[in-house]
Amino acid sequence: MAPALLAAPATASALPLPLPGTEPGDHLTVTVTDSGSWSGTHHLYCHPDGGTYRNAKEACAQLDRQTHWGKDLFAPVPKDSVCTMIYGGPQRARVTGTWAGRRVNAEFNRKNGCETARWDRFSSLLEGPKSTTKS
Repeated sequence: MAPALLAAPATASALPLPLPGTEPGDHLTVTVTDSGSWSGTHHLYCHPDGGTYRNAKEACAQLDRQTHWGKDLFAPVPKDSVCTMIYGGPQRARVTGTWAGRRVNAEFNRKNGCETARWDRFSSLLEGPKSTTKS
């Protein structure tokens, strides 16, 4: 009787292991406002590529090229940056989700030269959805 009691806790506490290939890839939710035809909420999946983008592969590749170990790809423009005061337009965007195993919660705008340059580095992500329907 003792061997059965010793075996029961080990089997009762065992948790199932995740199935291979069920780990989600990178997923970003992008909400763009004041941008005309591409305003709305859109989804980008990478690794594997997909979502509501004209060319998810291109958007994922643009992000992949800029991803470097130890660097926050989505970091805001540093507060002490010297920027041209050239207004780039009313467009705004919020990006949330997961990229390269890190949580993302970033805001974008075009209120000066630094912010516009940052927006342009993410052009495929912020200007590339194929759907114009708000979700």
